[in-house]
Amino acid sequence: MTDSRSGWPRGRVGWIAGTALLLVLGVLFGMIMGNLWLGLVLAGAVSVGWLIAYESWRGHNTGIYDRDDDGAQL
Repeated sequence: MTDSRSGWPRGRVGWIAGTALLLVLGVLFGMIMGNLWLGLVLAGAVSVGWLIAYESWRGHNTGIYDRDDDGAQL
């Protein structure tokens, strides 16, 4: 779904803002713990989960019952 005015997909700003916030928090956590790489790796891992959860929420797929799902949910 793109915005007809700019070609920019709707909802992208929320995902980018969340990812930037997670990166900043990861850097701060890494600096507090004394290992910047640890903070960056943790922020990257959490960002992937954030992306999956955000896109699922945006696609209105949360809470849908699927009997063939076999438990593969976030």
